[in-house]
Amino acid sequence: MDQKNFVVSYQTFKSLNELSASDQELCLKAEEALKSSYSPYSNFKVGAALKLSNKQIVLGSNQENVAYPSGLCAERVALFTVGAAYPDLAVQTMAITAKSSNFVIQKPITSCGACLQVMAEFEQRQKQEIEVLFYCIGGEIIKVKGIKNLLPFVFVEERLER
Repeated sequence: MDQKNFVVSYQTFKSLNELSASDQELCLKAEEALKSSYSPYSNFKVGAALKLSNKQIVLGSNQENVAYPSGLCAERVALFTVGAAYPDLAVQTMAITAKSSNFVIQKPITSCGACLQVMAEFEQRQKQEIEVLFYCIGGEIIKVKGIKNLLPFVFVEERLER
């Protein structure tokens, strides 16, 4: 038997003021994306903002449906928008935030496994890591470079690739 360990690398910031101007802007854009969230069932709004290689920002928000599996997370809404509208541009940085009318969010929320898998495939396609900011409004921010720090056992099957 071999024992192996993962090292996860990330940074934490106490507030937006500690971030670069560019990262602050992206977090505020993710907060802006909350306005278009359609979340009448969970009352849990999620917003994502993606900065592309040409510095354009693409927003996404969670979209629920009464048939829960039919909804989609903010991260995938934004990423699939990039894939459809800007297929030749790389995603450099993502900011993700949330708010709820049912409770106070006291720490940054992180992406679900399905979103992490989509993020990982974007990295593969563009051959460039994505920097991710998990932003708690009025609180802490977690900054991660590269999805492997979030999903070390990412699903990859080279025989399925083009």
